[in-house]
Amino acid sequence: MNLVTKEKKFYSLLDEAAAKMVEAAKALLGMMEDYTDVSQKAAEIRRIEHQGDVIVHEIFKRLGASYVTPLDREDIHELAVGLDDVIDCIEATSDRMVIYKIESPTPEAVELARLVVEACKEVAGGVAELADLSDTEKMRNYCVRIHELENQGDELLRQALAKLFDGGPSALDVIKWKEVYDMLEAAIDKCRDVADVLEAVVVKQA
Repeated sequence: MNLVTKEKKFYSLLDEAAAKMVEAAKALLGMMEDYTDVSQKAAEIRRIEHQGDVIVHEIFKRLGASYVTPLDREDIHELAVGLDDVIDCIEATSDRMVIYKIESPTPEAVELARLVVEACKEVAGGVAELADLSDTEKMRNYCVRIHELENQGDELLRQALAKLFDGGPSALDVIKWKEVYDMLEAAIDKCRDVADVLEAVVVKQA
């Protein structure tokens, strides 16, 4: 395997990690939209998360063994960690739905899950651009869109929490749903963190 092939492998591994992130996000939304066999669907999300871990560990392994990398080592590491963090938040959300014995998702939870899917898709699009940064405007557009989705997530979280604390749900339900909402919003925030790294890469390559 020549040096160029080794360098390109980082791009393909990051693409694979991003694809697993999108797959996990779609699986979570699928759970929310068709709230049946919840334990089985959560187990599938855990399986996807494990596959993502394997990919991220391979990236770390190659970083330790490579003298030359196509991007700064720190950026590759941060991208891999960021993608892994998003999947971790998605898995944590599905697990809590099971552990807390949530009877059915709220409309706000479903909408937040949709935003997670959209943000993950944009992140995957940005990651795919890393192999050819000749069109930096395209990369910036992905990053702008991710920040817009994060702002939408913040607003939706505020609305969901306001509704949660309006005196309707029991104290126990408030605790359960606040954590679920927070994890969903955290997944979108982690997408923003990846976007920040992508933007930094663009600046360095300019």
